Amino acid sequence: MQHATPAAPAVRETLERLLASETFGRSERARKLLRYLVEREQAGEADRLKGFSIAMDVFGKDGDFDPSTDAVVRVQAGRLRDLLQQYFANEGVAEPVRIAIPRGGYVPAYELNAIRLPETSQSAIQNGAAVAAPSAQRDTAESAIPAAALPAPMVASAPAVARHLRFFWMAIAVVIAMLGVLILRQGSGALLAGGDLAATLETAGLTGSVASSSEALPLVYIAVKASGTDASRVAATLRAGLSGFDTIDFIGRDTVDTTDPVTNATSFIFDILPGPDTGDITIELQSVATGRVLLSRNLTAADSAPTAVESRIAGILTSALPDSGTIYSYLEQSGIQAGLTRCLLFNGKYYLDQNARTHEAAYRCLENLAENGAKSSLVYSELASLQLEAVNDHYAYPPDATIDKALTFAHRAVQMGPTSPNAHRAYGYIYSRLGNADEALRWMRKAYDLNHYDIAMAAAYGYGLIFAGRYAEGTPILAQAVDASSGHPTWWDFGLFAGELMLGDTNKAAIASSSLRTTATKSHYLAARLIGAKIAGQDNLALKLLDELNAKFPKFAANPRATFIDRKYPADLTERLVGALRAAGLGSAG
Repeated sequence: MQHATPAAPAVRETLERLLASETFGRSERARKLLRYLVEREQAGEADRLKGFSIAMDVFGKDGDFDPSTDAVVRVQAGRLRDLLQQYFANEGVAEPVRIAIPRGGYVPAYELNAIRLPETSQSAIQNGAAVAAPSAQRDTAESAIPAAALPAPMVASAPAVARHLRFFWMAIAVVIAMLGVLILRQGSGALLAGGDLAATLETAGLTGSVASSSEALPLVYIAVKASGTDASRVAATLRAGLSGFDTIDFIGRDTVDTTDPVTNATSFIFDILPGPDTGDITIELQSVATGRVLLSRNLTAADSAPTAVESRIAGILTSALPDSGTIYSYLEQSGIQAGLTRCLLFNGKYYLDQNARTHEAAYRCLENLAENGAKSSLVYSELASLQLEAVNDHYAYPPDATIDKALTFAHRAVQMGPTSPNAHRAYGYIYSRLGNADEALRWMRKAYDLNHYDIAMAAAYGYGLIFAGRYAEGTPILAQAVDASSGHPTWWDFGLFAGELMLGDTNKAAIASSSLRTTATKSHYLAARLIGAKIAGQDNLALKLLDELNAKFPKFAANPRATFIDRKYPADLTERLVGALRAAGLGSAG
């Protein structure tokens, strides 16, 4: 980045695009906080941006607010930093101005973006272009679900490795990064069109084990560089958490092979370091190839305590390891995703933006691996879920999708990965669709038990409880998952809407429904938004959504009850939704 100060109009334009972006679309608190910080700073009131005034002006706290006992400002600022990183690494990679909230304070910083689209990769090399875009996080979790709120306790275990590598690998990483710029700047449309990643790597002279091994996953190590009981506890908990994720290969030894630049490009290390203050511990996630820090979290002594450490580690791992977490975002930005990692990135994009185009891209990619004899249970568990999505939403591809085919994929996934949480979750999803609530919950609970460090598994279990009619049990679990994860799949918000509606908290239901506004391809999501707008007294919006629902989904609009029954919603939820739609003006509402 260039260190010139952008003009005020450019900052304001960037701010408005940020606030209207998909990245910020599901976090009203982050939008409110960002607007406040930027507008106050631009008005020359940077000296007002202290925790106390922010708590009162943004979060409605009163004069009794005590920042030592109420961490709302600190936590929300951390989530805002993560969302800013995500935006500028993805949607906003071409923004002329970048906005950041430096750690240690709340005053925004602005810099001109030096990244410009090169004419060709060769011209980029000649001009010495390089990329240092921060990592994106769908499941950003500054604070995770408290263990007490979840159905099972969390576990533990530990080890170590090295941090910085030779300049030679740095040079290779620069070439990789430049390829990432070219891919990123062409946009997600080009990515979904299915560019040949192996050919790209070959052109760069980087073919090898990663390019040729279609099922290779990122390698993750840990290195303990802090001493003491708390450091050992953090390391043990981190090790236990890493072992539960399907989306990486956790290497449980304390040395890393630095001789293979291609393997290093997809290798990562969690360093456990002494923190800035006595008793603190810092966890840093770095790229082995470049030494670049992709994620850094400081744990206080309270965070490292036995009662809190599992929750904190769950938040960190959920930010880093899933298919739209820090590691996968880095692979995509660097242009080194291939085979299974590439398919998982498509899969993650679908669940963030559910439509026929993103669905087909993910399905075809995984289908190609399956047709070539894939051995990874992830291939089949995700095909099972996508097959069921095709049934639910009548996607044209794959043709003749059936629940039986989804069950076949799920069965194969469990056979190949008997301890795979994703395989068990897929089975639970299918049984939910079949209306077998007991079996659905059994499989989803097992998925959570297999990896209770993944907030997505907790969310799936909470969602399953809600759609089994157990609203009082499932809603708090899903609510805490949503609160802990700023960028999460839209189905979490829909489940939370349904749960809060059935518990009678219509305000919370309306807030959850507003998070569905970036997705207009599902009738039940639009229906939830219509109900939420009516609850909130937003009559103009309700009329607009009513017209949209009638125009896009005339069959649903004529008889929404049939859709809810077909999806095996509990009878009382179906009646509540139908009544709410009728009150919102949707004809006879079934």
